[in-house]
Amino acid sequence: MSNRPFDALLIHGAGGGGWEWRLWRHVLEARGHRVHTPDMHAAAGGIAATVYADYAQQVRRELARLPRPRVLVGASLGGLLALDAADAADALVLVNPLPPAPWHAQLPARSWPDVVPWGANARLSSTRRALADADEVTAIEAMRYWRDESGAVLRAAHAGLHLSRPTVPTLCIVSQADDDVPPALTRAMADAWEIELLASASTTHVGPLLGAAAAQTARQASDWLQHQLSTGLRTDPGRARASGGSDTEIASRI
Repeated sequence: MSNRPFDALLIHGAGGGGWEWRLWRHVLEARGHRVHTPDMHAAAGGIAATVYADYAQQVRRELARLPRPRVLVGASLGGLLALDAADAADALVLVNPLPPAPWHAQLPARSWPDVVPWGANARLSSTRRALADADEVTAIEAMRYWRDESGAVLRAAHAGLHLSRPTVPTLCIVSQADDDVPPALTRAMADAWEIELLASASTTHVGPLLGAAAAQTARQASDWLQHQLSTGLRTDPGRARASGGSDTEIASRI
């Protein structure tokens, strides 16, 4: 299999930033790919005035700047944003994504203030619990970088977006345990849409990015992306499911 370089746009989750992708960046760049990890920015009126469309437009603008082949990778809220822009990419990787309708109805019930004070209220103890599969240095770094988030964006995401099944090769990555997006939801979406599912060894929501298994998960995702782009699959995610697993040996199903 030839090594075909690609541009990868990696979209972070709510309350996070491009810093979350440090390990993934190292893996992808070591393999010759170009990596872009922008921060999602608040609207001009501030975080309380930021709505879902503000982030969605940023993702599309960033993606449009990249040459082809280009891939979208998104985690949590970033996974939903990536799915929303899938038509402009050549392949898609969703890491514990917030699910669209109808699977959103099974998310744990939450209520969000206009400004969710994840940055203001960041504590090392709560960060350690969220990153139980990460080392101490990573937990300290994450605690320093969490940021406040828009409640309007989270309310819109949890209300359920009606998005179409992606028409590009798509991989869903799911943790072994996840209190934010139960693995069963990601599994159900992947099964319904007939797309690849990779079970990460991570045991938390952000573990595939920041946990002990993050580098291995990034390598598996990179192998899958390389296979899809090298074989030219871009039309039917069902075809990607049929051919990607046996050749790349990453389709651990749960």
